[in-house]
Amino acid sequence: MYPIDPIYTANMNDQQRAWFYAEYERARKDAVIGVLLAIFLGDFGVHHFYLRRDRIGVLYLLFFWTGLPAIVGLFEAFVMPSRVRRYNAMQAMYISTQILGAGTAPPTIARCHACDNTIDPTAIFCNHCGSAVDHSTINTQPVV
Repeated sequence: MYPIDPIYTANMNDQQRAWFYAEYERARKDAVIGVLLAIFLGDFGVHHFYLRRDRIGVLYLLFFWTGLPAIVGLFEAFVMPSRVRRYNAMQAMYISTQILGAGTAPPTIARCHACDNTIDPTAIFCNHCGSAVDHSTINTQPVV
């Protein structure tokens, strides 16, 4: 079991929970690998590429010849475990919202009762004919 179990899988059935763990295991990063990359390859910004922070990684690649990224990489080795935890939490949140959102009903199209054109379901007036929209009588149809 992961420590994130009660937070992200509380509203899931067993099949969804198994799906979540399979996807999470594939997407998660390891803090030890992140620290080792920061220590040994921090000069090239590989630890940033590991956490998909590509812009900062490219910046490190551009300035690796100065030696500053190597020094900063050594200091970043100490904060790397918290960055990996944050990355893993964001991945877990994304995966759980995708799994829980997969079973929702399809969006509906709202139609005006006067002109039968499609309208925004939150609109007050129809933008085609200008009639007032009564939200209790909107004709809705599932999107195909």
